[in-house]
Amino acid sequence: MPHTLDASAVRAWCRLALQALGRAREEIDAINVYPVADGDTGTNLYLTMESAAQSVDAVFDGHAASGHTPDLAQAFRAMSHGALIGARGNSGTILAQLLRGMTEALTDNPATGNGVTGGASGGTAAAGDPDSAELLRRALRRAAGSAYLAVAHPVEGTMLTVATQAATAAERDGGGPVSVARAAHQGARTALAATTGQLAVLGRAGVVDAGGRGLVAVLGALADALAGEVPMGPLADHAPPVPYGCRDEDGSDPHVVPGGPAFEVIYLLEASDTALPALRGRLDALGDSLVVVGGDGLWNVHVHVDDAGAAIEAGIEAGRPYRIRVTHFGDQVRERPDTDTDTHVVPDAVSRHHEGAGDGGRPPERVRRAVVAVVRGDGLADLCAQAGATVVAVRPGDPPASGEIAAAIRRANAREVVLLPNDVELRHAAGAAADRARADGVRVALIPTRSPVQGIAALAVHEPARRFDEDVVAMTSAAGATRYAELAVAEHQSWTMAGICQAGDVLGLIDGDVAVIGGNLVETGTIVLDRMLAAGGEMVTLVLGAGAPPDLADRIEAHVQAGHLAVDTVVYQGGQQTCPLLIGVE
Repeated sequence: MPHTLDASAVRAWCRLALQALGRAREEIDAINVYPVADGDTGTNLYLTMESAAQSVDAVFDGHAASGHTPDLAQAFRAMSHGALIGARGNSGTILAQLLRGMTEALTDNPATGNGVTGGASGGTAAAGDPDSAELLRRALRRAAGSAYLAVAHPVEGTMLTVATQAATAAERDGGGPVSVARAAHQGARTALAATTGQLAVLGRAGVVDAGGRGLVAVLGALADALAGEVPMGPLADHAPPVPYGCRDEDGSDPHVVPGGPAFEVIYLLEASDTALPALRGRLDALGDSLVVVGGDGLWNVHVHVDDAGAAIEAGIEAGRPYRIRVTHFGDQVRERPDTDTDTHVVPDAVSRHHEGAGDGGRPPERVRRAVVAVVRGDGLADLCAQAGATVVAVRPGDPPASGEIAAAIRRANAREVVLLPNDVELRHAAGAAADRARADGVRVALIPTRSPVQGIAALAVHEPARRFDEDVVAMTSAAGATRYAELAVAEHQSWTMAGICQAGDVLGLIDGDVAVIGGNLVETGTIVLDRMLAAGGEMVTLVLGAGAPPDLADRIEAHVQAGHLAVDTVVYQGGQQTCPLLIGVE
């Protein structure tokens, strides 16, 4: 039955959208030819929505401690803020602005202060409420309009066009919110199919716009959330089938676009509104694909330039840039193997890697699929190897370079490889290694696992007999459904998100941020787990470090069993030197 337009619907939308983008991620990456054919649009949209979903979950967790639930305005603000700070790439940045535009329309209503007219108290509105439907129409229109304003030079045939047509279709629908959302989804699908003929590069490749394809998935999830769909298990994605593209008549690969700026620069910027016009003007003169989104003193800046330093300097002049990411397109754009079949042509360059191997000097026959996992600690390395993965061991204080990871991919000797970096800091090196392997004819999917516990969850559902796309989606979903934490010991006094810590304090980090400062490992570990399990969970994974006390796992497991009866616990000896305990909650 229809859901109410409230915070829970926003949370369901985020989770359903994340699932839909997870299923479509590799497909979207494969058709990414505009504005740069770097094959990461699906991944960028997934990571942006993941950040939005995590932000909404955090708001629910915070209110749960006081026995309340957030209202609609709080949930929407959390979603748009999470998307803003986690936006990746051109498409992710535009998606963040679309969500911000919706948030502005849904939360700036003076009649109620929470963006809902004629609804129930507490920021909800019945899904059949005509005022709620009108609010949704306005939100979709505001979203499309604000996205156009955020892009320096809007181009038709992109996700901007898809957003506009979705809003137009919603405005023409006279039904309730569910009907309006369905109309927006259908309008987006129709607009997406037309993008091939609107943008020359899409026509040459024979594909639709990748960003628009992702937006169709997000809008379909909105309609499902308002219709009462539950974000569990596989959901039908009714987006039209999308061709991956083919080579042009001259034999060239339309995915590879020569020329253009050399770098993608992205950063968050704390700056006043008055500083933005000058920043936009300077960045626009430096390069292209300029998108600046945000407001209220916090902005996400995205631009393609040849002079990355100048783009960063422009941000410094405007305010305080941070979370700066610079990507060199020359390391990303590679000729790709065909992606619409499980058969791949292996170039001679790959065979040369194996000269002298096997009988008579012939290279051994390639296996169909392999998993390459980057791990810290002998115990984790053994665990992943037993699961069939090719392991890249991380030595203390000596993170592996991209060449070392690329060598492991070659050593796996597979036509298809799933790569698990298992660390935020290793994402760039892993991405560069994946690009090198793709240039050698290997089909590589990089799952952005941020912790070894996410890698363990992904390995647990790995099934080589499945189609590659299906296996990658299942592993991505398992990793994304695993919240991660770790315990660390402070080496000196410092300021954290949880307050000031002293040398020797035990820090509990949840999803990468310090959430708890405690006096010992058991106390801090139990507090961290209670907070994580407050949002639900079925299994706890404990990975013990080299310096963990022998009774640490037993005491924490006993706490889980006493306070969370339906939760299972599994313990591994990880042997990692960096922290005494890693925690995963699935």
